[in-house]
Amino acid sequence: MEQWLDKAMQGVDPDSPDAFLHIFLNLMSMVPWVTLLWWNLGFVAVGALLGWWRGRTVEGIVWSVVLGPIGWIIVLVRPRGRDKSTPPPLPGRR
Repeated sequence: MEQWLDKAMQGVDPDSPDAFLHIFLNLMSMVPWVTLLWWNLGFVAVGALLGWWRGRTVEGIVWSVVLGPIGWIIVLVRPRGRDKSTPPPLPGRR
């Protein structure tokens, strides 16, 4: 923890008015953004594949973007999409 605080406070004057901004930017520079981007693209690809398999490609992509792997569960739990080539069911008789 002490090392993280040292990295966050590196080059920051605690008395300056913009010290918070510098500390925030130092903390954000420690985040592995490229790795997080690739993981997110992987989550979206799997979500698109699951959505395509269930007949809801766009829904699979959206849930994966919003919730990541938890969105996969939502796509799998929801009922399959209707096939566009089959007509809707007829109403019941009275």
